[in-house]
Amino acid sequence: MNKTSYFSRYKIIIALITSIIFFYWWQSNKTVIHYETVSIKIGNIESLVGASGTLSPRYSIDVGAQVSGQIIKLTVEPGTIIKKGDLLVEIDASLQQATVDAAYAELAAQRAQLSSRQATATLAEHQFKRQASLLQNNTTSKESYHLAVANLKTSEAAIEELSAQIEQSISRLKGDEARLGYTRIYAPMSGTVLSVSATEGQTLNATYSTPNILNIADLSTMTVKAKVAEADIRYIKSDMPVWFTTLGDSIRRWHGNVRQILPAPPQDGDLTVFYTVLFDVKNTDGALMSGMTAQVFFVNEFVQNVLIAPISGLNAVNNKANVYTVRVLENNKEKPERREITTGKHDAFNAEVLDGLIQGNSIVTGEFFHSKSVIEMVL
Repeated sequence: MNKTSYFSRYKIIIALITSIIFFYWWQSNKTVIHYETVSIKIGNIESLVGASGTLSPRYSIDVGAQVSGQIIKLTVEPGTIIKKGDLLVEIDASLQQATVDAAYAELAAQRAQLSSRQATATLAEHQFKRQASLLQNNTTSKESYHLAVANLKTSEAAIEELSAQIEQSISRLKGDEARLGYTRIYAPMSGTVLSVSATEGQTLNATYSTPNILNIADLSTMTVKAKVAEADIRYIKSDMPVWFTTLGDSIRRWHGNVRQILPAPPQDGDLTVFYTVLFDVKNTDGALMSGMTAQVFFVNEFVQNVLIAPISGLNAVNNKANVYTVRVLENNKEKPERREITTGKHDAFNAEVLDGLIQGNSIVTGEFFHSKSVIEMVL
């Protein structure tokens, strides 16, 4: 090989390498677009209105004392499960028993007096009949006759007066017996004792008010008092489905329906207006307790087993309700295709697809740009 030929081939190789390097440098300046996609699938749409709430028993009652006196027996404590009619509290009944005994004695005396006056009235009636018979035969004076009439009427009036007193005594005795009965307090309902605010030996004063002794509740049904913001209350309707979780268990859902929407917000001085919405749930296993905090979700809309698309991939079309454009990326294409779709119900993350997409389509939810390096081009 001569020297000229060698240098010619060397120049060709150098030129070829330079061209390759230039080509890869030029290609490396090209920007590549990477697309983030989500596959269209079957799912559920659940549009929710969130709120916070507090649990309390659906049925509860405060048990108080209607008579004054010292508590000599207290049979329950917080957490005790009771049945209707069980003895809860016994108050010293000495004063009430003495009052009832005195009323019985007074009533017995009045009834004895009534027997005596009835006998007197019977005698007066016989005397009146005798004087009337004698007057017809002109064998007695009119003065004696009128005296017999007056004695009869006086006896009858005395009987009426004493009979009225006896009725009054009977009524008073019933009241005294009722107060005596109040010294033994029985459970007005079945349930669980939530709190006890008195102790044995404590003296109760029921003269001006009824002192509360304990609180009983039926924990089989709980009420959730949800605080709904003023901006959201317009979405809440009677009998609307609702579910909640508790702070101690964010997985288990408790379901119910709206029972009542209170028309006025509580006067708590808060700058934000909240309305109270009530609904009930069954507490068959006793997992719910009074005072628990609930994270409440009112179900505004719900459909299941429908075609859904992520909200992040939808672009609204002006002046067309529920019409959006999406970019669909097919497997064999580098660039996405723009399509117009029709949607139905929406929630915070997804929309129901009514037309324009099928299951398995991939729509673009995001993109980012990337420049190729020379190494990437070589590989």
